[in-house]
Amino acid sequence: MQTLAATPKNGDLGFWLAGLADEKPAYPRFSGQLSVDLAIIGGGYTGLWAAYFAKKLEPSLSVAVFEAEQVGYGASGRNGGWLSAMIPGNRATFARASGGGMDASRALQQEFITGVDAVLEILKAEGINADQHKGGALVAAHTKAGLGRLRSRRDTDLKYGLTEDEVQFLNRNEFQDNINISTVHGGLFYKQCARIQPAKLVYGLADRLTAMGVDIYEHSRVESVDAGVLVLANGRVTSGKAFICTEGYSGPLLGHRTLIPINSSMIVTKPLSAEAWRQIGWNGLQCLNDSAHTFIYSQRTADGRIAIGGRGRPYRYASGTGGRGATAQSTINLISEKLATFFPGIHFEVDHAWSGVLGVTRDWNGGVHWDPATGIGSSTGYAGHGVTAAYVGGRTLAELAFEQDTQRTTLPWVGYRSRKWEPEPLRWLGVHGMYRLFGLADQWEERMDSSNTSLLARFGSRLAGLHE
Repeated sequence: MQTLAATPKNGDLGFWLAGLADEKPAYPRFSGQLSVDLAIIGGGYTGLWAAYFAKKLEPSLSVAVFEAEQVGYGASGRNGGWLSAMIPGNRATFARASGGGMDASRALQQEFITGVDAVLEILKAEGINADQHKGGALVAAHTKAGLGRLRSRRDTDLKYGLTEDEVQFLNRNEFQDNINISTVHGGLFYKQCARIQPAKLVYGLADRLTAMGVDIYEHSRVESVDAGVLVLANGRVTSGKAFICTEGYSGPLLGHRTLIPINSSMIVTKPLSAEAWRQIGWNGLQCLNDSAHTFIYSQRTADGRIAIGGRGRPYRYASGTGGRGATAQSTINLISEKLATFFPGIHFEVDHAWSGVLGVTRDWNGGVHWDPATGIGSSTGYAGHGVTAAYVGGRTLAELAFEQDTQRTTLPWVGYRSRKWEPEPLRWLGVHGMYRLFGLADQWEERMDSSNTSLLARFGSRLAGLHE
């Protein structure tokens, strides 16, 4: 296995944002008094998309976005760059909870399938360059058990409305013709997925909003929100409507047990040589993850690097969010070793490592909520599938608030609420216990060359509500 040639850059909001430091737009800090038609809390994807669609519905609206740090500070600026059709939650749970059964859950899945192309069309129309490329997504199975899970997963995908063209089974040779992973047994190919550069999407949306007349304020933390009133450290805002779009940072406004910040970490290599890419392949620029319980997610970047992420240390006690994303060396090593296992003999140098948090509810199901009595709405709980979910959620919030009856406003995640997380220390013990079970299950399946999923993983999956 190749070792790192030098200590990589660590934290500083991650590679995507750091690479655009010279292009970062500057927005003022809010102070004083303001009255607007719509106030949006959170300058990530959800808040920006909500502002975009609110202005599209009602161009005369006065809209202001209030960001506690800088636009894209949270998961929107640090994620793996997957614009995918994966929904934030368990389709079987949504089918049971909605009253609409399987049809309702299929409609939710279909909205995410069409959402991929819808976002790409908007980016093209608005002239936003986010290094977008629709190459689909590959899911690799490194064990016989993992391959069996992918066969079952495809059957479930077909049940919930994906077509055979949208999710294809690949044998070992077919998979390696796309990406030459040494350990792969086979896998799946998902057609509806595109690679993006996350920070470029944030800045592109923010720039477009300012042109549409939306006011954006940075370093303007909202301390409380009540019907018609936002209180900030340096001022007060009255608004007809307010959206809470703060995902993994939502505890102070939505309640610390409503959803929790789960940590995910990434590394990015230095650009690879032409010879390395000849050996690896990856010419279709697909997104990549695997069937392990402690899975990875990855992309080939526009400038010839590999960006790859995984959970590492999944949760900080008392819902800590990790600041600017400094990452433990043990996590960097863990993800680096995975990369070296995939592509033995290739020399990789890690250029940058970082972490960020995603919002997770107790059953891993997201939800969009609108209360006409208070004029307050929220869209949160994306569980790591936030790029498309933020588009769907932000658009749905705008439609709910401005009384638009659409297919989105009837989807089963609208109004869906999970039960609360346990108090500490049970919360910390439970999350770490679940990930420990998954790690042990992966080790067992690899060591035993088993064709069956570990009972430990089955137990952990059902405990977390992930099993469909």
